Amino acid sequence: MLGIAPFNFPLNLVAHKVAPAIAVGTPIVLKPAPATPLTALLLGEILAETDLPKGAWSILPVTNDVASVMVTDPRLPVVSFTGSVPVGWAIRDAVPRKHVTLELGGNAAVVVAPDQDEDDLAHAAARIATFAMYQAGQSCISVQRVFAHREIAEQLTTKLVEAVQQLGTGDPADDTTDVGPLIDEVAARRVEVWVEEAVAAGATLLTGGTRSGAAYTPTVLTDVPRDAKVSREEVFGPVVVVEAVDSIDEAFDRVNDSRFGLQAGVFTHNLQLAFRAAHELEVGGVVIGDVPSFRADQMPYGGLKDSGSGREGVRAAMEDLTEERVLVLTGVAI
Repeated sequence: MLGIAPFNFPLNLVAHKVAPAIAVGTPIVLKPAPATPLTALLLGEILAETDLPKGAWSILPVTNDVASVMVTDPRLPVVSFTGSVPVGWAIRDAVPRKHVTLELGGNAAVVVAPDQDEDDLAHAAARIATFAMYQAGQSCISVQRVFAHREIAEQLTTKLVEAVQQLGTGDPADDTTDVGPLIDEVAARRVEVWVEEAVAAGATLLTGGTRSGAAYTPTVLTDVPRDAKVSREEVFGPVVVVEAVDSIDEAFDRVNDSRFGLQAGVFTHNLQLAFRAAHELEVGGVVIGDVPSFRADQMPYGGLKDSGSGREGVRAAMEDLTEERVLVLTGVAI
């Protein structure tokens, strides 16, 4: 098996590939992201002190060019990739006969129903603020789009802006910091350009919108055109878009109006609405009463459309690395 991990969770997402492979006895070659290889190498040092058989695992911090050769190597019949959409589908196209699991991008949405009271809205705003901006937005399930029913949209937006403005920014080694820099200045510049494009097209900047080196201030936008990159694509930065909608039908339509479909969150107390969301939203996971950024290691995790194919999570990944077989016994003495 070949596992290719991204930079944004250099321990957790590496472990999500290595641990299930070890558990089912599948030898794994793990390629960490070029920007963050050290955590994977440290994990390799820990594994080296175990009694695992020789060849059970390898950590190879190679360039992406070398990885493309590894993808096509017939000795690696399974490829598990977490990363960008173009690279993921290019892998699938390059090895159509291999078993390929893809965990790609997203522009995760939240729906806030009109049954939320003031305390509920304060809770929702705090959760959205935190999980739109954590990891500097560099998570495929960070909150990027919020669709709030018009009856409560103004209250939610006010509370959300206040919550975002209270987030501490700066050095991630400082315990008071909630939002640190992006992976590099190039990434921050891209976010800056996308926000500026949205504002130029008519979006309203409610807070944030400034860059200093690789750091970008937590940003809230509204009145964003539907074709703006901050709405259509994966920002992968500390930016959230808030829009008022007139009905739950419109909210669900807006969630589904995306080429991504990883996870979605719905803040509601209505059980029937919760089941409806699970049925109608075109995503791999629906989280009721919280943000789409919720993920437990044991839960099946993956998306639809351009968010990829297959599922991770410990049990799901273990099942993905095994083949069911049937044994028929006839005429055999017991």
